[in-house]
Amino acid sequence: MTRIDAKFAALKAEGKKAFVAYIMGGDPNAETSLEVMKGLPGAGVDVIELGMPFTDPMADGPTVQLAGQRALDGGMTMDKVLDMVRDFRAGDQTTPIVLMGYYNPIYSRGVDRFLAEAKEAGIDGLIVVDLPPEEDSELCLPAQAAGLNFIRLATPTTDDRRLPTVLQNTSGFVYYVSITGITGAAAAQAADVAPEVARIKAATDLPVIVGFGISTPDNAQAIAGIADGCVVGSAIVKEIGAGKPVADILGTVAALAAGAHAA
Repeated sequence: MTRIDAKFAALKAEGKKAFVAYIMGGDPNAETSLEVMKGLPGAGVDVIELGMPFTDPMADGPTVQLAGQRALDGGMTMDKVLDMVRDFRAGDQTTPIVLMGYYNPIYSRGVDRFLAEAKEAGIDGLIVVDLPPEEDSELCLPAQAAGLNFIRLATPTTDDRRLPTVLQNTSGFVYYVSITGITGAAAAQAADVAPEVARIKAATDLPVIVGFGISTPDNAQAIAGIADGCVVGSAIVKEIGAGKPVADILGTVAALAAGAHAA
């Protein structure tokens, strides 16, 4: 059982929904990013989704793209992202960390080396949005063999014929993308999302977490109420990009987490 599995089992036993927070590793700099990351569990975050900056982030909207560029401009690398995780793990051995990124840097590093280093650093799961199920032998299956969850995205265009393929080797949780398009592009609507979440839950026992388009506590509560939890990214990254003090950023996170947990 991974930390992700354990967290969702504990939340289910408590009758609580999950709040997942996304930040970009190294944004706006390594020190501030680590300070924010260390403060997330105390602000109510159940699972941390940590972005690995990349030059061509196809699924990300302008807010997260700019965060990645700030991180890269500041000298952030995969090694430094993993060092962030090691620093975090020195004080927190329980909060699950999902590394979100793209396949190119992993491929360049070598899959076996990357997985060994990610596992050693304290990563629990991976979201790699540009590897479809047809390429599971590339990373998904080796990751699961190494003890890491591989979390797949389902979208509004994932029809009933495609869904079993998407779910086949997914573990940890299913990430339902509430809107068509990129992160931060539009607001998620619970009435639209609810039947899609129900359709996915009928096909899997995994928790279904909804992300994209969630930016307020009320929105987090509404979406978490019809799923097993929600993910907020752009709304948090926007605060970081605005240069807000860490305490203010964590205050925003706490309000969003309270919304999700009220569901």
